[in-house]
Amino acid sequence: MHRRLLNRREMLGRCANGFGAMAMTAMLAEQARAAVAAGASVVPRPPQFRGKARSVIFLYMDGGPSQVDTFDPKPRLSAEHGRPFGLKMEPTQFNQNGNTLGSPWAFRRHGASGIPVSALFPHVARCVDDLAIVRSMTGDFSEHTNANYFMHTGSGLQGRPSMGAWASYGLGSESRDLPGFVVLNGGLIPPGGLDNFNSGFLPATYQGSIFRAGDQPVANVRRGEATAELQDAKLALLRDLDRSLLSRVGDSDAVESAIANYELAGRMQLAVPELMETGGESAATRRLYGMEADYPHTRTFAKQCLVARRLVERGVRFVELTCPSLGSDRWDQHSNLREGHANNSRAVDQPIAGLLTDLKARGLLESTVVVWGGEFGRTPFAQGTDGRDHNPFGFTMWLAGGGIRGGTIHGATDEYGYKAVENKVSVHDLHATILHLLGIDHTRLTFRFGGRDMRLTDVYGDVVGEILA
Repeated sequence: MHRRLLNRREMLGRCANGFGAMAMTAMLAEQARAAVAAGASVVPRPPQFRGKARSVIFLYMDGGPSQVDTFDPKPRLSAEHGRPFGLKMEPTQFNQNGNTLGSPWAFRRHGASGIPVSALFPHVARCVDDLAIVRSMTGDFSEHTNANYFMHTGSGLQGRPSMGAWASYGLGSESRDLPGFVVLNGGLIPPGGLDNFNSGFLPATYQGSIFRAGDQPVANVRRGEATAELQDAKLALLRDLDRSLLSRVGDSDAVESAIANYELAGRMQLAVPELMETGGESAATRRLYGMEADYPHTRTFAKQCLVARRLVERGVRFVELTCPSLGSDRWDQHSNLREGHANNSRAVDQPIAGLLTDLKARGLLESTVVVWGGEFGRTPFAQGTDGRDHNPFGFTMWLAGGGIRGGTIHGATDEYGYKAVENKVSVHDLHATILHLLGIDHTRLTFRFGGRDMRLTDVYGDVVGEILA
């Protein structure tokens, strides 16, 4: 029987699907190799259930903003300003307790929800209908380092995985070219240092990657070799040496993480400069964030907030922003409350409002949880005459986007704003709620360590259902 030969058009028509299948096979094989090398950190994993959010942006107000000067107005403080405090005082950090201290800032109601916001935050006030303001946060520690560890890791002792590490461990990353957990350092690392962002007993690939402010956010991100070919050859040699060692010693988190980090670093050399180049953003966007503000620290935090938006656009799972260095002690105003809190709010107010507005305009707020707050609050009575001491007994944080019911106030402190008295929310509850928004049951996200199934929330925590949409 005569067999007719195919012409080129017929051959391409019959083989078209095969070309696609070959490409797909190569991509899947590459993804599988990356998953093995990095503990599956560079590939997305399905949530345990359908969550509203895919990413988290944590605006960390290091030092402890005063709840009674920001989002929890207490008229009684103003009425009794200068008088002896009307409740029993708990021991404080410095025990230099003075009289009742009314807020120097007026509160006004904003938005359709009519939620009162201090004059410290005129820009954020315009976004109040997107916020769920939790006025009944409680913590276990009144000292910065322990409180920072507790807020970040669910434990007051160093060595536990950070919330960002747990999120990356549970869901992997949707970005192949950037870490799943990024910390944008505005100039101040919270007391406790880098252990606030560590992976603890989780594989090292899940720890936070610190991006510094300025033109060189990541050390050595620019190619140091004369040519790309020379660099690739050196990286290939390192990869071969690491894999040879791995074949001799067996499973090793350190070696596997090193392999994954070298490969990720190579991809970051292209991705990070493009990420940090914000000159292509429109003039309107830059003004929205405050990148042309007169106050230099506003411009610093504006760049961080804009980069945070660009990171979640690119699939980064968890982004934390630290405060810019103002030359004073963060939000930790043991004296000179008026100037210290005013400078801090001036630095972050417009950039935060710009971030919320921009995320919403781009449809990203629906899939991004934005969290604002510090490690504790401040006392309603004075330290000395013009400061406030640490107060973990009742303070304020707020959440927005990603399944949060905006225009909501949850919980309450007493009439002085000292202690939470209604619908108390613990740090474990906050962590459980954030994981829930990401589609993770906090009781089922565990890692076997030391003979026990460890989790971010230890054996505690309840989802705060009242603030969910």
